[in-house]
Amino acid sequence: MASKSAPIIVIKKKGGHGGHHGGAWKVAYADFVTAMMALFIVLWLMGSSTKVKKAVAGYFNDPKGTGGLLGTTMTGTGETVTAATSDDMQKLKEKLEAEIKANKALEKLSKQIEITITPEGLRIELIEDKNGVFYQSGSAHLSDSGQQLLTLLAAELKTLPNNLLIEGHTDSTPYSNDANYGNWELSADRANSARRLLQQDGVRQDQVTQVRGYADQLLRVKNNPTDPSNRRISILVKNSTGPPPDMGTINKIANGQPTGSDKPKDAGTAAKPDAKPAAGGNNAKPAAPAAAPPTPAPAAAKPAAGTPATQPGLVDKLKGMLPGAKH
Repeated sequence: MASKSAPIIVIKKKGGHGGHHGGAWKVAYADFVTAMMALFIVLWLMGSSTKVKKAVAGYFNDPKGTGGLLGTTMTGTGETVTAATSDDMQKLKEKLEAEIKANKALEKLSKQIEITITPEGLRIELIEDKNGVFYQSGSAHLSDSGQQLLTLLAAELKTLPNNLLIEGHTDSTPYSNDANYGNWELSADRANSARRLLQQDGVRQDQVTQVRGYADQLLRVKNNPTDPSNRRISILVKNSTGPPPDMGTINKIANGQPTGSDKPKDAGTAAKPDAKPAAGGNNAKPAAPAAAPPTPAPAAAKPAAGTPATQPGLVDKLKGMLPGAKH
């Protein structure tokens, strides 16, 4: 009996490509779109105003927006000191140190006065000890030494165009059992008392742009929160001389909108003549100036016959290369 032959199994391998020749084209297309987006951003920036460029550059340099919070550290996180400003601050530092040494009443407190140059400007720190040098213990009232030193500082600071920032700091020792008054209030009150005395001795009202109370949040000796040197007043002579920008101006700059100084003036508005009092005494009303006739809008210029049409720019050509663009 003949043996049964084994069944023949035929395996057919079905060859072919993935859908639309695989997914490699998607990666290439994504790279192309990304490059085009970057190109359009560069072209937009090239045509933008200087303020918009600075706003964009400032965002990439400081995305969290903490660089503008000046005067919060010993070294600072603000703008870089220029050579000229650094020289001026160095001269001011040397002058203040010489005047403090020349004053016999303040010479013994030289260890409690620290003057340093930071990227933000010149920082003058009045550091307390366990006995209380510049302020009465637990109080915002200045001592005689504190008043004398601030009077000396005011005589120099009032001659400067630079803005001032005043900070108050305490240690971590609880102030009292009063829930309505603590280290936050004490640090702010001490900074304000320093501001009042400086302005009383000649510092301009608009020269002090910020007064801050930090309580024990920025300790000088972090490993010893109750160290007396954590109690201090800082006076920062800032490099910048202008007022801090408000958020409305910052938003306008970021959005490319004109600020108050950039708003275009109406060319058709006539200048108002100076009002002169009419005869009849001071009570006579000035005559109203004659209204200027409205300036007619110029008619749109029509291209002359035979003039070739304007050639498309680089941006128009690039837009035409995008997928789905109408030709």
